[in-house]
Parts: sequence; structure tokens; C-alpha cells
Amino acid sequence: MKNKPNISAVINVRNEAEALNKCLRSIKNLADEIIVVDMNSTDGSQEIAKKAGAQVFSYRPMKFVEPARNFALSKATGKWILLLDPDEFLTKTLKNELLSVTKRADVDFVKIPRKNIIFGKWIRHSNSWPDYLIRFFKKGAVTWKKEIHSQPTTKGNGITLLDSEKMAIQHNNYTSVSQFVTRALRYSGIQADELFAQNYKIKTSDFLLKPIQEFNSRFFFAEGYKDGFHGLIFSLLQAFAIALIYVKLWEKQGCQEKSITKESFVSASQETTFEYDFWFNKYFRKEYSANFFKRLLLKIRLTLSYLTKNF
Repeated sequence: MKNKPNISAVINVRNEAEALNKCLRSIKNLADEIIVVDMNSTDGSQEIAKKAGAQVFSYRPMKFVEPARNFALSKATGKWILLLDPDEFLTKTLKNELLSVTKRADVDFVKIPRKNIIFGKWIRHSNSWPDYLIRFFKKGAVTWKKEIHSQPTTKGNGITLLDSEKMAIQHNNYTSVSQFVTRALRYSGIQADELFAQNYKIKTSDFLLKPIQEFNSRFFFAEGYKDGFHGLIFSLLQAFAIALIYVKLWEKQGCQEKSITKESFVSASQETTFEYDFWFNKYFRKEYSANFFKRLLLKIRLTLSYLTKNF
């Protein structure tokens, strides 16, 4: 009788043959069973998976992966599950660590850091590191919800690995701006559908304040400026992606003509200005910490912005 696999690797894929090949090579000598769920690929992904010894199953094409994940997990028979996207791969150090975890009786799931490579560079800030994800767990300990970018539900005890580059899943996240925009168009449509189903009422601030909050959270709060031009471009693109959700929602609601009152526009603009000024001043207060005069001017500027926020 064939021994039950100890580790099953599970991968959902659609037209990512080149990335899948690298992913499969990285789990060689780790996974006893490989499950690939293909969603109508036309680029040879199925053939690559079969050549690597994977069991290949088909699932209807989806706009995002979450609904197909539980189906893929149901096909795995191993005691432990390693869940990967095709554009992710493992380091030797991480593989050894996961093997050691399987010998522990007190662990049911593992949070693993993920190294996001965006436009060819490891992004260490911008809310992109350590980007912990639950990707290694005992069968039955983790299930996924159907909503896009949702967090899984867990049972039992979990551990968190050290936020070390060698201990991280390597993720070729965005290889080009075109790829980012293509995904943003798809994801924003899905999120707009969710808001539409909730009968969400669009506000002027959705188009002004929410994108600038997204930019500020990544570029200032998460110190995206330390990632240089990559951090700036990535933060701008993420702000664009947030604005796109509400543009898509407006389109879905019929591109209805709606007047913008002076009060609502001024209020949204002032909130946006204050939001930016707050983080702008916080950043430069660090830069000019030794210059009393410049710090005083920045404080005056922020105070004026606050006083006129609701003017």
C-alpha cells in the first residue's frame, strides 16, 4: 500500500507556465505530492505540471483565486499542506525549516514572511514586507473564504517564522507596470461588484480622499520613500487602483449624472490636503529634527491646515 504523503504542495494556476516551472523546481525534494488546479490555461501550464509529476485537476476560470482554493485543498491527501501561487518559490533554508516544523506536535499552521519583488526590486517597505501569510498548515486546519484577498480561518496553534530573507517565500509580484494595471482593472471590477451588491452610496471623498490615504499609508506611514523610485511609483499605482474601484462602481451604477456641491468638494479637498500635510510634516520633522526653525515652520503649516480643514 502506498504511504500517505507527509507534505502536499497545492498550486492554482492560469496561464503562468514560465513562473510555474520555477515554482515547481523550488519544491523538489520537499513535497511528496503536488496538486495543480488549472483554470483553462492555454500556454502549456498543464503539460509543465504533469511533467513535474503533479496531479492536475481542472476548475472553471475565475477572476480571482480564492473560490478555487478550497477545491484545490480538498484534492490534497498529505498531513501537511504547502499552498503556493505559481509566481512564488522557496529557498533551501525555508524548505529545511518547514521540514523541521512537520516533526512538531504543537503546531497546526505557520505564518511565513513573503519577499515581494516588484518591477525587479525587493520592496522592503510600502506595506510589502514582511507580508506574513499562512501558507503551511495541517490538512483541515485552514480554510479560505470566497471574497477576494480574504484571510483564511484557522484552527489550532500557529507559529510565526523569523522575518528573514532566507526564511521568506520569494514572490515575483509585479514584473511590469502593464501587468499591474491589468490586474488592477480586474481586481477593481471585482471589488466594485462587492460594493454594488452592498448598495454602497458613492461620495465625493471616495475619489479624492481614499486614494490619497492609500498613497500616504504606503509612502509615508510605511516608509515607501525608503524604496526610492520603486516605492514612489508603487504607492502611486496603489492609489490609482483604489480610485479605480470607485470609478468602476460609478460605471456599474450606470454612469449616473450627479452634481458635486461646492460644500462636498471643498470638504473632501480640505480633508485630502490635511491628510497629506499630516504625513508630509511627520516625514520632514524627522529629516529636520536638528533644525528648530524648520521644525517650527512645519508645525505652523500643519496647524493652519488643521484649522482650515473644516472651514
